[in-house]
Amino acid sequence: MSLARSLFFSTPLIALCTIVMGTLSLIDSFFDHTGNSQHRLARAWARMLLAVCFVRVRVEGLGKLDPHGAYVFVANHGSFLDIPALLASLPQQFRFFAKKGLFGIPFLGTHLQRAGHLPVDRSSPRASLKSMQEAARIIGGRGISVLNFPEGGRSAEGLHEFKEGPAYIAIKAGVPVVPVAIVGMRELLPMGSIHLRSGKVVLRVGDPIPTMGLDAADRTELTQRLYREVSQLLVEGSDPFNAETQRTQRETQRKPK
Repeated sequence: MSLARSLFFSTPLIALCTIVMGTLSLIDSFFDHTGNSQHRLARAWARMLLAVCFVRVRVEGLGKLDPHGAYVFVANHGSFLDIPALLASLPQQFRFFAKKGLFGIPFLGTHLQRAGHLPVDRSSPRASLKSMQEAARIIGGRGISVLNFPEGGRSAEGLHEFKEGPAYIAIKAGVPVVPVAIVGMRELLPMGSIHLRSGKVVLRVGDPIPTMGLDAADRTELTQRLYREVSQLLVEGSDPFNAETQRTQRETQRKPK
């Protein structure tokens, strides 16, 4: 039943929402060159996608963030729905890194470029360094946050080793870096699957890690700390799938027979 809902309800509506909101965002880019209003449209699009997929996201730790502060957000990545979850949940204006090849896709590439997102060319260390320097410039000059998936792409299981790019950007920009864990999304939409399952997801925001006083040589240690922080956030608290079941079982056991 859930597979049929995914194929004949959620997937067509995802396509429709993406076409409509993408068109509005592209039109909007001719009037707002900052990308800020496009980000607000992207946030609305993300909430639509989560709604039509019947995915509910509970956010923990937002109180740790300054609503007007700029950060480098670092998150695990296991599903295509991670970006909608982050867009819908984080209050900051942020831009994210995308593979350079995506910028060559008609319509999508134009949207990414005009919204101010950053291309990453992993085949060229020089181009990657240029992207990181541009991200640091955006944060420092415009006060806009940056989102990065330090695993370098989606992971089918576990948490892969982090790359040092986000730590380098945060240090160069002199802003805190924030570990974020997305718990449960991979189970709803695994890599390579078109079966969108409904369910609950927890998005946990960790404590911002200051970078003032650090230099580029500290990026390795900071990267290792970020890996530990995200790993811890992934196992903290309750499982978003089993929490209600466990609570019901406990209440049943407490009832007098």
